[in-house]
Amino acid sequence: MSDDVRIAETRNTWEAAAAGWAKWERVLSRGLEPATDVLLDMAAVGAGARVLDIASGAGHQTLQAARRVGSSGRVIASDISATMLDNVRRNAQAAGLSNVTTVESAAEQLSTADEPYDAAICRLGLMLFPAPSAAVSAVRRILKPGSRFAALVFTTPANNPFMAQPMSILLRHAGKKPPGPGLPGIFALGGDGVLEQLLAEGGLTSVDTKIIRGPLRLDRAEDALGMIQQAFGAYRAVVAELSDDEKAAAWSEVLQSLKQFEGNYGFETEFEFIIGSGSSEQS
Repeated sequence: MSDDVRIAETRNTWEAAAAGWAKWERVLSRGLEPATDVLLDMAAVGAGARVLDIASGAGHQTLQAARRVGSSGRVIASDISATMLDNVRRNAQAAGLSNVTTVESAAEQLSTADEPYDAAICRLGLMLFPAPSAAVSAVRRILKPGSRFAALVFTTPANNPFMAQPMSILLRHAGKKPPGPGLPGIFALGGDGVLEQLLAEGGLTSVDTKIIRGPLRLDRAEDALGMIQQAFGAYRAVVAELSDDEKAAAWSEVLQSLKQFEGNYGFETEFEFIIGSGSSEQS
């Protein structure tokens, strides 16, 4: 399969999930704000900076970055989905932020024609790119010399049962295997040394990583199921070719697995992430 075909399939997946992601991103992001602050720190995002947010989604972290750079800075939200970017613009306007703009592009196809950036970030996107190495190389080329790129991804299935167990169930129902090494997937970059190696191979230097956790709290397991079904494009794609009855059976089993996270105070679980950052080459 060519890179263009993979990118087209990725665009279709996230266009289909865009409405659901916009609905649930704020809920998901409540527990991610501290992790996003670390992401911004590791990218050296400060007042007055010109920042690129890659795979922005509906833009919660875009707005967090925009508040940090202030009125003298600018954040450019980039996403493969035009509908996601519509949501970014609406959310920025609602938040009263005029320092946010958007560009529709796959990360691997970012243009070098624009003014170089002071920093770049990617929250929960890099592991799902068809060609993450090409994406890192593209980011390096559009950064100012010595500027930093930071990416936040999931670590391992063992440390993310909320993400891993539903995916395992859906793969089994669809008769599919987990993605092999080097292929896009939720946990593709979470193993020991994998993210560091990717950043270094993409031409970044002074590579650094940090493990961080973030909570997810909802009222019920049914809410968690709705979020996965509506917002998580990679999960939807696994069962897209099943019949309605087959999908219903798969999602029913997912719901039962999610019940384990219900307690006296509702639905509670935790994500584990790794943030990796690196510097563009000095001139």
